[in-house]
Amino acid sequence: MADMGAFRDAVSGWANGGSGDPARELSEQLGVRTAVLLEGPSDLAAVETLAARRGRDLAAEGVAAVSMGGAMSIARFAAVLGPPGLDLRLSGLCDVREQPYYDRGLRRAGAADAAYFVCEADLEDELIRALGTARVEEIVETEGDLRPWQTFLSQPAQHGRPREQQLRRFLGTKKGRKIRYGHLLVEALDSDRVPAPLNDLFAALGHG
Repeated sequence: MADMGAFRDAVSGWANGGSGDPARELSEQLGVRTAVLLEGPSDLAAVETLAARRGRDLAAEGVAAVSMGGAMSIARFAAVLGPPGLDLRLSGLCDVREQPYYDRGLRRAGAADAAYFVCEADLEDELIRALGTARVEEIVETEGDLRPWQTFLSQPAQHGRPREQQLRRFLGTKKGRKIRYGHLLVEALDSDRVPAPLNDLFAALGHG
């Protein structure tokens, strides 16, 4: 039975120089109509968690959220998923510093009208500010990461930095931590505190 994970793998293979046939076949089998382009797996975890919280089955809606492995890959992924390839409707999230890559990559793929939404620094930054640093630190403690967090704060490079920046940096210091907290931070949000880029993305996807 085809699933969205297999489709993502096929798209990544195509974007990295492989055949497009598996992605084309799976796209037809799954009825994919829209691709959400995301910079990395932590963004994917956040999007999937919010979808679950809102009772949405993105795969059933024909929406494939795809982690590209970095903003520099936008041109290749837009080419295989946009007009030159599968001709899907494109949407996504990006960090503000990566916006020029998105603009150029989407133009090159003939998808300049893609609806993507810009995070002030990145999605982790948006989530930390939405929750507040005290709440994020509670989650860090609950998750058993208090000691690593305290060790991190003792580093000279962290002295005097704003708490939001410290937390954001901490989430990226261990493999897999950003992905785990991408899920946890969205799970902890009040429904009326979803960061604007994430909320706007779901609004652009419609209501299922």
